[in-house]
Amino acid sequence: MSTAIHLAFKEIWRNRGRFLLFSMVVGLITLLVLFVAALGEGLGSGNREYLEKLNADLIAYQDTARLTIASSRVDCTTRRAIRVVEGVRAVGAIGFAGASIPLEGEPEPMDISLIGVEPGQPGEPPVVRGTGLVRRSADEAIVDRTVALMSGLQVGDRVVIRSTQGNEDEFYDLQVVGITDSRKYGLRASVFVPIVTWDEIRPKASLGPGAEDPACNVVAVQLEDPSQSEAMRQLLQAQVGDIEAVDRQTAYENTPGYTAQQSTLNTQNTFALLIGILVIGGFFQIQTLQKVPQIGMLKAIGTPNSTIAVASMVQILIITVVGVAIGSLASFGLSLTFPPNIPIVFEPRSGAMAVVSLLLIGPVGGLVSIRYSLRVEPLVALGLG
Repeated sequence: MSTAIHLAFKEIWRNRGRFLLFSMVVGLITLLVLFVAALGEGLGSGNREYLEKLNADLIAYQDTARLTIASSRVDCTTRRAIRVVEGVRAVGAIGFAGASIPLEGEPEPMDISLIGVEPGQPGEPPVVRGTGLVRRSADEAIVDRTVALMSGLQVGDRVVIRSTQGNEDEFYDLQVVGITDSRKYGLRASVFVPIVTWDEIRPKASLGPGAEDPACNVVAVQLEDPSQSEAMRQLLQAQVGDIEAVDRQTAYENTPGYTAQQSTLNTQNTFALLIGILVIGGFFQIQTLQKVPQIGMLKAIGTPNSTIAVASMVQILIITVVGVAIGSLASFGLSLTFPPNIPIVFEPRSGAMAVVSLLLIGPVGGLVSIRYSLRVEPLVALGLG
């Protein structure tokens, strides 16, 4: 074992320029894989973040909407019917719309998801600074962390929401009463307002006041016993009618494009790993072909195949580890330069899985070269056979 390790380090040191260059190639592959993984996590969380963190056990849609939030309408009568079902603890209306916030000094406004919620009910996010919403029709708002970072808003500031009413843009001045953590929906940062205020300022065909009890897109349902969510889901659909209730995961997996987007990015990640296997395998195969005479000499003086195999594997592991370390550090450094609205998230779990996969592709890619080196005949390698 010590002989094999000595041979591996000796060759790496004598050809350090070549091996360092290849480690940088492995680093670039690592950079690609980690960024694809981070992009998948960022795009996924940008679509599901609010629904995934929702303080509810079930989400009820209009039954004909086919779990599409934009197509769903749940009126106040249906919400009252859900509230009286035995086993339901609380019900909150949630409405979704698009709007924008003009930023001082910026030519383009920041697009946001304008989300209407009922104060104190499921759907309203917990605040990390400030207070929650108070009244259903107050001119107040909770902004998520991304909005606060991009706009510089603090608790107590005024925020201007731009919304299209008919053919004209209207501007609504709201007070920021609280800041929550990141709660993106539809790849946009979120601003939460009372449901009646939301109905007033959301984009619509004509300018008008909000209804006292407006229809919403979906209903967040908290249960007395969350462990009975499947039974309660069936009970709600049977007793209320005209609704379809699902859990949070089913809800965000049915947001438009979410599943297809994640499948595409996972496929790209798989191909990047396959490319890594081919590149590493090709490099070490060429390396083995170049040192066939040396391998033949080692075998001629009695070096066992196990020593040659271990030396080759040690080289592969060192180059792979150094390359993955270079790529990981480069990924971390670049991630610090991205603004908060870029949908790239280096999540520890997905990053760790990507790094482990990259560390495995080195030995897998080098198996062909190891197998070839073990088949070298000493006399033929030395030109005597």
